[in-house]
Amino acid sequence: MPPKKKRPAVHAATVLALLAGSAYLTVELREDQEAKAPKVQAVTDTPGLQNSNGQQGSGKQKWERLKNPERSVLRTESGKVLATFTDGARTATLTGPSRTFTEPANTKSRVVTNDWVRLMPETWREGAEKEKWFKDWYKEFSGSEEDDIFAMAFQYVQGAPVKKDDEGIAYAGDANFGPINPEGSSGNDLRLEQSDFFDYLGIPYTFRDGTTIQPEKIRARSMDCSGFVRTVFGYRARYPLMSSDQAGDGLPRTANGMARGKAGTDVIKLKGVSSADRPKSIDVVQPGDLVFFKLDARTKERLDHVGIFVGHDADGHKIFISSREEVNGPTIGDKGGTSRLDGNGYYASTLRSAKRL
Repeated sequence: MPPKKKRPAVHAATVLALLAGSAYLTVELREDQEAKAPKVQAVTDTPGLQNSNGQQGSGKQKWERLKNPERSVLRTESGKVLATFTDGARTATLTGPSRTFTEPANTKSRVVTNDWVRLMPETWREGAEKEKWFKDWYKEFSGSEEDDIFAMAFQYVQGAPVKKDDEGIAYAGDANFGPINPEGSSGNDLRLEQSDFFDYLGIPYTFRDGTTIQPEKIRARSMDCSGFVRTVFGYRARYPLMSSDQAGDGLPRTANGMARGKAGTDVIKLKGVSSADRPKSIDVVQPGDLVFFKLDARTKERLDHVGIFVGHDADGHKIFISSREEVNGPTIGDKGGTSRLDGNGYYASTLRSAKRL
C-alpha cells in the first residue's frame, strides 16, 4: 500500500534524549509554550540483558500457552513476563525500559509503563516461536527503544513537535480532530469528522486495492478517532489499510468497521450497542488493544468512537488515548469525559468491545 510519495523515514527521525536517572524528551518550542509541551517519553531504566540469541533477559526462558484469548507468553525462568503474542494478531507486547507518558496541556494523568507495543511481520499462531521470521524479528526488537505504537501515538497530542521526512512532509506533530463545522449548532457536531491520515499529511494516497484518495485542504493536519488509529497503526507502523469499510483487506476506515471487521482478534466480543451490552469485565484488555465505544444515539446501531488502550496511570486507572472533538485532537485528557475504561464515567459506561490487531 505505498503512497505516491516516498515512505517517510520515520525510524531515522526518532529523537530520544536519555539522561541519568529520569530523562525527558525535550522539544524546541517558544518559551510561552514550554509548559504545554508533552513529555512524550521518559525512559527511567535500561533494557534487560540479552541472552546468546539476542533476546531480552538472561538465563533460561520458557513459553506458556494461555486461553481467552489464545496466546503465547514468553517468561524468564523466574516467571517474569517478557512478551505476549496473541493468536490471529500481529500486535505483540514486549517488556522493556520503563517510560512515562504525559499530556500536561490537558491532564495531570501520568502513564508509567514497561510495555512496548509493536507489530510483527506476520500474525501469531501457536508454534510460531520456532519459525525463522519470528526469531529474526524478536532478536531485532527485544530491548529496542525504536519508536513503538505508544511513542508514535503521543507524537500527535497538543504541543507535540513537528517531524518531517526527507521530502519535507510533516508526518508527526500536534494534530487537530477536524475542521470547524460550518453548520455547527446545538444538536450538531462542532467539528467535522472523516479526516483520515492522508488529510493530515496533505498528500494523495494509493491503497493496496488501487484506490487513490486525494486529501482535502480544509482537513490538513487533522484526523478523527479512526483516522488517528489508522495513522498510528497503518501509516506509521505499516498495518495494511482498507480504502473504506468495504474495499480491500486490512484495517477499515471507521470505528464501526474496525470493531466489526475481520482484522485482528476480538478480546472483548461485541454483543450489542445498548447499555445492557457493556462488558461485565475488562481485565482481558492489554496495552495496545483497540477499544470501541457507543457514544452518540444518532448513529443508531453503529459504534462511533475508537481509541488505543495505553495502560494504567499513576492512580491505577485504565487509560486510553483517542482523537476527540472536545480537545480537538488526540488526548488522554478528561475534557468531554473521563479518559478511563474502569469505573462508571462517560467512556467506561459506553465501552462495548476491544480488539487486538
